[in-house]
Parts: sequence; structure tokens; C-alpha cells
Amino acid sequence: MALHKAVLYRNLPKILTNQSRHASLVPGEPDGPSIKTSSIPGPKSQKLIQELGKIQQSGSVAMFCDYDKSIGNYMVDVDDNVFLDVYSQIASIPVGYNHPGVLKLLTDPHNMRTIANRPALGVMPGADWPDKLKSVLLKVAPPGLDLVTTMMCGSCSNENAYKMMFMNYMKNQRGGEEFSQEDMDSCMMNKPPGAPKLSILSFKGAFHGRTLGVLSTTHSKAIHKLDVPAFDWPIASFPQYKYPLDQFKRENQQEDEKCLAEVEDLIVKYSKIAPVAGITIEPIQSEGGDNEASPEFFQKLQKITQKHGCNLLIDEVQTGCGSTGKMWCHEHFNLESPPDIVTFSKKMQLGGFYHSNQMMVQKAYRIFNTWLGDPGKLIILEGVVEAIKRDNLLQLVQDTGKVLRSGLDNLAQKYPQHIKDVRGRGTFLAFNAPNPAHRDRIVGNMKNEGVITAGCGETAIRLRPALIFQKHHADIFLGKLEKVLSQLK
Repeated sequence: MALHKAVLYRNLPKILTNQSRHASLVPGEPDGPSIKTSSIPGPKSQKLIQELGKIQQSGSVAMFCDYDKSIGNYMVDVDDNVFLDVYSQIASIPVGYNHPGVLKLLTDPHNMRTIANRPALGVMPGADWPDKLKSVLLKVAPPGLDLVTTMMCGSCSNENAYKMMFMNYMKNQRGGEEFSQEDMDSCMMNKPPGAPKLSILSFKGAFHGRTLGVLSTTHSKAIHKLDVPAFDWPIASFPQYKYPLDQFKRENQQEDEKCLAEVEDLIVKYSKIAPVAGITIEPIQSEGGDNEASPEFFQKLQKITQKHGCNLLIDEVQTGCGSTGKMWCHEHFNLESPPDIVTFSKKMQLGGFYHSNQMMVQKAYRIFNTWLGDPGKLIILEGVVEAIKRDNLLQLVQDTGKVLRSGLDNLAQKYPQHIKDVRGRGTFLAFNAPNPAHRDRIVGNMKNEGVITAGCGETAIRLRPALIFQKHHADIFLGKLEKVLSQLK
């Protein structure tokens, strides 16, 4: 263990080797952010961005990072700026940078060989693959779902989950009968009945990925969709609530009912055009602006899907793996029965989807690709799951979330001209600025103060800290945010 720690901390800057005044869950964290350059990105990052721009489009790159030096909740860039990361790589770093438990697993000789000999899991998985699925992925499965299919990322998880919904819908339509010769011949020409005219209902403001199929259900930014052909599938309104929620219960309940009526109307309308095989929805619309809907909305939505024979897919790519205080955000909704499919990725490290028994495809190669995920990423997830259990991280998320929420509510009262509509669950929180430009100034000024946050939707700022984000990290964030707000005009 001593040697392991020596390797882990060998390349850390001096600020990271100082013992923190607080008991951080990842040893070696600094006491706070430290900015050394006069601008962000710094000169080394700017040079690397220019180099990358000669090879590929680099306009989205904010800075280059030094992942040898980054640790816990702190990310270090190539200019040695130290940032408190409250965004965690678009909600994708579950237990912080260089978590010792994860690194230890990666030094195991068997695990190294698993990574080096990456198998085609659909045809030649390793001998321990079934046990790994049971001991890691099924150990944290959504209640009531005990089947899982692994994939690479969120987009391909949703793509293949959509396929599964179409296949299940048509299986029910055929009454379980085998495919006809006409089915097989016509599908090869992209024609019915083998290629049926079906649809997936999605919601305005949704984000389900950028690949071709799921892009027809993504509606958060035009830049994602321009110039790309799309399916004519139904798009319903997602509830737009008034805040604070406890002061607008009647209005928000009416909003729920309006949106649910629209969902049902669209299902009926499309039954004559392209029947709705499934509904895809996020527990909290993340890229679209952290829009939330009530448990009652989701309960009634599930009843609508059951009434009309649709499948219900809950996209937990961004909300899954603990950041709302439960392993899966939809656990907050007290649904009558499990969703048909729950997709995941990001904090879960690999992609995939849990699904019910009736969704299982009966023939090989229907849901298939070469890799079907990555056993190396499951090794990382194993370390994450161990940390969640050992350090009681779901409770920590709830406790830290209360500190963050209380602090944001206080700042909203003190600076109502700058922030409003605080919302979310656990540490999966957001608030609105008065307009997009104001929002971007807050995000930029926070970065100059050494804190990484990000925007979403039109005016929202979202918080996506790692599960190891503690009270003293929340205090640092809130202190920096108040400083930024107090200096805004």
C-alpha cells in the first residue's frame, strides 16, 4: 500500500501534497482551488488547442488537463491551475480523480490482461464475465430489473434500447409468431411489413444522444440536429414548472395534466401514422435545462404507456449512479412497477440498459455489436460500487445536497437579480440566471475563481459534482459563487 500511494502522489504539485484541513475521502486533496494564470485557458492549454485544431474541430475544448496531478474533487490543468470540479466531466466522474480504490483494481494482473485483451463480448467473453455482471451491474440494478445488456456509451445504449422496444412491440403485434418470408424480404429494402412504420415519443427539451436514430428524440439544441435527416416521430411538451414548487402546487399540477393529455393525444394521432412503440424520457431533463417533473407526472405517464401498449424507457445516462441521493433517480417516483428499460452510462463508466424479462429478444444478433461494452470499464465501476457502499456515498450525497440547496436558496434570496429557480435532487442541482449572457458570465467568472461549473438549456447553471463531494467542498463552492454574484452588475 505504501508503494501504491507513492506512485499515486509522485507527480502531484506541492499544493496537492499538503494535508487538507478537512477529512476528505480521497487523501491528498488540496484545501481549495488555486489559479496561477491570468486567463483561463492558460497559455499551455491555448497552444494545445491550436495544435488540436489542425487535426480536428477543437472549438468545444475548454482547456487541457493533467490527469496525473488531478485528485479527488480537484482537476489540475496543464498550466498547473487547480480547480474545484463541480461538473465532473459532464457528470461522468463518480468518485473523483485518481481514486485509490479504483487505481488499486487497475494494478491487478488479471484486470490488466482483461483490459489488454479486450474481447468481443458477444462471441468470446472471459470466463469471469457472468460473475462480473452479477456482482457489479446487477448489484446496483434498478429495483425489479434483473436483466442487463452492456454497451459503449449513452447514445448507443439508447439506440439499442429503442430497437428492443420496436422488437418487443412487433412481437406482441404478431402474437409471438415467427417472421414471415415477406417480413424478411421487405426489411432488406427498408419497407413494411419487415421494416414497420413505428415511432418513439419523446419530449421537448430532451437529450438522448447525437447518433442518427436517437437524434430524432433529442430536442435541446439546434446545433445537434442541423442538416441531419430525422424521423417524423411525436414530440410532447415536458412540464415547465413555476418555482418555488411549494408555492405553485396548483399551477404545476395543471401543467402536469396538460402535458399528459398531450402525450395521450399524440399516441392516438400516431396510431394511424406510425404507432408509438415506446416513450423515452429523462427523470430530469439535463442538457435541456435541468427541467424536472413530479413523481405524480411519472406515475401517470407509466399508466398511459400501459393503457396504450407502449414501452417506457427511462434514460438515466446523466441522472444514474447516485447523484440524486438514490442510485437511480426514478426511485424517487414510487412507480407502481419497474420501467420496461433503464439506460445508463456516464458515471457508470460503460453504457448499457437494464430491462424487464418480457423485453428480452429471443434470437441472437438482434441486439449486438463487436464489443458490447468494455470489461475494463466494468473493473472501474467495481471500484466505484465498492466506494459507494463502503463510504455510504448515497447518504453523503443527500447530506451535501442539503448544504448546497440551502446555500443556493439563500443566495437566490440575497441576489434575486442574478439567480432564481433553484431545483434538483441530492447534489444534482441547478438554478437559472436572468438570460444566457448573464449565465455565461457567471460560469466564466467561476472558472476564473477556480471552480468548474457549466450551463445547460437557455439560462441554467448545473451542478454535477462527484459522489465524494463533501460539506467543505460545498462551502468552497458557495463562497466562490457569492463572490462572483456580489461583483456582477
